[in-house]
Amino acid sequence: MAAKLSLVCGILSALLYLAMIVFVPMLDPGYSSASQTVSELSAIGTPTRPLWVGLGTVYTLLMVVFGWGVFTSAGHNRALRAVGGLILAHGLIGLYWPPMHVRGAALTLTDTLHIVWSIATALVMTLAIGIGAVAFGRRFRVYSIATLGVLVVSGALAGMDGPRVAANLPTPWVGIWQRISIVALMLWLVVLAMSLLSARRRTGLTESETARA
Repeated sequence: MAAKLSLVCGILSALLYLAMIVFVPMLDPGYSSASQTVSELSAIGTPTRPLWVGLGTVYTLLMVVFGWGVFTSAGHNRALRAVGGLILAHGLIGLYWPPMHVRGAALTLTDTLHIVWSIATALVMTLAIGIGAVAFGRRFRVYSIATLGVLVVSGALAGMDGPRVAANLPTPWVGIWQRISIVALMLWLVVLAMSLLSARRRTGLTESETARA
């Protein structure tokens, strides 16, 4: 039961984060989901920061539990163990997230560290998807490769606006590119969790049939 609940945490974490990027911006009438980055919801001094940080902490803890659940459910599947370890690392990194300032403010060390944290977590999850592509069958592999393609394209488009964000220039599409990446990643996590839950259910049924025989 504990292993099953830990996998359910993966679904809950993804749904929570998707809800965060939809509903938290509503607290700031001046925020634009299309032209501003998700990180700007947690910027110092913004009305959305307290709620974002609080919900983000819950999301991070759910990810830690999910990563552990994936790792312990992997059995002899080395690729899946690696995926679990990477998701766990992603969660642990997110336990502390250096705060950034609003656009136009002078850059500080925490702003730089915020960028470093963002790049590190993106690389960790990209690696997790790449390794996870071989954890299950062909359908999951094709889906994982397609997800990577979406992440690379949308991430590159968002990254091109990075200097404009720092310079406080208009970025009419950066929020859209970021949210495409986030939705693709969260859906992949949900599919991974559901695949593992399905595999556990099939294993349980097989063991039950063997016991009756």
